[in-house]
Amino acid sequence: MSDRPADTVVLLGVTGGIAAYKAVEVSSRLRRAGAEVHVIMTAAATRLVTPLTFGSITGQPVYTDLLQEPRREAVEHIALARRAHLLLIAPATADVIGKLAAGIADDFLTTEALAVTCPVLVCPAMNADMYAHRAVQRNLQTLRDLGYLVLEPDHGRLATGAVGPGRLPDPEAIVARAMALLAGHGQDLAGVPILVTAGGTREPIDPVRFISNHSSGKMGFALAAAARDRGAKVTLVTAPATVSPPPGVEVVPVQTAQEMYDAVLERFADVRVVLKAAAVADYRVARPAPGKLKKGQAPTTLELELNPDILAELGHRKGRQVLVGFAAETGNPVAEALRKLRRKGLDLIVANDVSDPDSGFGADTNRVWICGPGDAVEELPLLGKREVADRVLDRVVSLL
Repeated sequence: MSDRPADTVVLLGVTGGIAAYKAVEVSSRLRRAGAEVHVIMTAAATRLVTPLTFGSITGQPVYTDLLQEPRREAVEHIALARRAHLLLIAPATADVIGKLAAGIADDFLTTEALAVTCPVLVCPAMNADMYAHRAVQRNLQTLRDLGYLVLEPDHGRLATGAVGPGRLPDPEAIVARAMALLAGHGQDLAGVPILVTAGGTREPIDPVRFISNHSSGKMGFALAAAARDRGAKVTLVTAPATVSPPPGVEVVPVQTAQEMYDAVLERFADVRVVLKAAAVADYRVARPAPGKLKKGQAPTTLELELNPDILAELGHRKGRQVLVGFAAETGNPVAEALRKLRRKGLDLIVANDVSDPDSGFGADTNRVWICGPGDAVEELPLLGKREVADRVLDRVVSLL
């Protein structure tokens, strides 16, 4: 990334959680982003992934023993601490979180955590019941009070087969947050109330059928998670989606465009930023059937009526809010996005071509154009949706 500091040094702490395998991809992505990566492993972590694996990927020595022979400096952990721009601990087990909260330094990693003066980003990963335990939550709050940054775990399927909070976020999300910190973003949205919309609305035909679209919700959820990690107070108004919403945000579930309109307008006066990433149906069925339409008895045509235009209404009501729209287009996305930017009174609009399989509905990547005032257009390369989210938020911060 072009906005990273020169000669960036990242210390990657890997602890003995089953998610340690994801740290391999984290180290690879960090190196591809231009960072010099030094991996520090706890003894338990070395039983899950070999130090040789990390050494081969990073091209650097892997540290496992505080008392091992010095490789470059007489006091290795102090020398590393002085060079580090970020200490990233992923995964962070309940054991290590407890040690960090208590100031215990009994191995290379926990000693390094006390020695560094750079930001420390902790990524908890564990069983959902362990994560919910009051001791773990107390320790995490202690870390926050001490100035550590905590990347909330995802909600999903865990190693035990249970589903709940405690899953280590995907490597892309971890690295995106790390690179944002290295670029100086930190908590640049701390306390800012932000409303994000996501998902694809559903317009009922009858109690079992509906009109909808292919939106997965991934882009909106990535925006919500990125804003949360930068300190924002996030409200996520979401229609049905194919993925679980990120933890640590207020979730307001809706189904129809009218329900989303009502939920967003009710909260609009209390927020500073709106990121309108939902795919909202332009039309609804004029008279949905009260009961299930039987085969052969349903009308062959449906009468449709316009749904309210949420973006246009927000643009009309906008005061000091920053209003960001999203335009999923085909053909000429930029021209259509600029038209919407002017017509709806937006500050920014993000356009993508959904006919491109790399940036269409459901993809994990996106290729977008960020269009702003004065018809200015910034074209981004193909990026993960979390990386796109942080680029959009960079623009939002500049507007704030």
